[in-house]
Amino acid sequence: MASRPPPYGLAPRLRWGRAASGSLGVVSAPIVAVIGGGQLARMMQEEASALGIHLRALVEAADGSTGQVVADAPVGAADDEAAVRAVATGNGTQGPGGKPAAVLTFEHEHQDSRLLERLQDEGVSVQPVPQALELARDKLAMRRAMSEAGLPQPAWVEVGGPQQETAQEMTDAVEAFAAEHGWPVVLKTPRGGYDGHGVLLVRSAESLRQGEAAEWLASVARARAGQSDGQGTGGGGSLGGAAVTSLLVERAIPFTRELAVLLARSPSGRIAVWPVAQTVQEDGMCAEVLAPAPGLDSASAEEAELIGRAVAERIGVTGVLAVELFAVETFGEPTRLYVNELAMRPHNSGHWTQDGAVTSQFAQHLRAVLDLPLGATEATAPTTVMVNLIGGQREPGADALSRAMAAQPDARIHLYGKQWRPGRKLGHVNMTVGSDQAVADVVEQAREVVAILRGDA
Repeated sequence: MASRPPPYGLAPRLRWGRAASGSLGVVSAPIVAVIGGGQLARMMQEEASALGIHLRALVEAADGSTGQVVADAPVGAADDEAAVRAVATGNGTQGPGGKPAAVLTFEHEHQDSRLLERLQDEGVSVQPVPQALELARDKLAMRRAMSEAGLPQPAWVEVGGPQQETAQEMTDAVEAFAAEHGWPVVLKTPRGGYDGHGVLLVRSAESLRQGEAAEWLASVARARAGQSDGQGTGGGGSLGGAAVTSLLVERAIPFTRELAVLLARSPSGRIAVWPVAQTVQEDGMCAEVLAPAPGLDSASAEEAELIGRAVAERIGVTGVLAVELFAVETFGEPTRLYVNELAMRPHNSGHWTQDGAVTSQFAQHLRAVLDLPLGATEATAPTTVMVNLIGGQREPGADALSRAMAAQPDARIHLYGKQWRPGRKLGHVNMTVGSDQAVADVVEQAREVVAILRGDA
């Protein structure tokens, strides 16, 4: 009786290369280790499978978003040295023969930089390198790097330095900054903030001296005095819940819209850039993306791309990089762009590439960190719409997916396998705009699908 071939995913490891007979030879497929078990690693797995890449993921929970779809998924924390070493080396994992990964990468910035630097010194290919990743983890470090590179960004200052130990001294420093640059100003925790956490808009001196802003400054003062409870400030803090001992203060830019430049860079220096996208934020979280950005003039698009390239090359980014920008558009004047934040990984602003570009950001990230040739980044539709699915106030019914599919058969629904929770990212919907369609109409269609999936319709 002939033996059956092993199931998909358990087949012998292959490489592309001709044997002496002219047939394809057999060797190990490349292994990519990724730290993080959220939706980004989950979507990397889809592309890894298509490319014949073995993905090994260090996940927070076996039944989490990534653990559901990646067979080689040991459980551990990003700051657990033994767990990180295991996922890089393959020791004790379910990978092919326990072999080491060709590269170690991430799906979030909240990493132990010192551990990554030790691994790098030991010969592990860490992509992006820890020195670059630090700029995505630390907003103050990012601002300093952008200043050194001469790139446009909001005026900023750090409060909580050696001359500003008390809450009153820090309050005076913020007021002095606002006197020079104007109200409102934005307070940010240097580390740990995301999706609107660790960000506070302060509109006046009065609001600075009372309410949440005053609590932030008092918390920083206590931390500087060694009296912190370790909870961080404003939902921020660094890896491990370390206390916030300084704050970033920025001028609030009166932007007309937000843009995102998404690109990928390989260790050998090759760069591929997608069309500039427009993002829409709600409560500090990305809600919608339109790509390419509607109505963006070619000069502004070119400038945005140049900023993205400058960031990538200046700090040596590898893998996917998202540069978030504020755009100030005034009739009759050139558009002014300001760097807002960086993300050195696949990013929410790039989800549209799954259905609207030749190469998705997830496939490109894998190609880039392995130093493989990069894929084409051209848009495949005049405009692609992405709408995020965020958990609403009530859990959707069992028929929500079926009704959403029926409502808009053209919608590409991407679900993350997460349990419902209010405010949680549960998935997204992509829709492409045809040449005979209005962008606004397709946006409404995508919103309709999301409303059904949320349980709101």
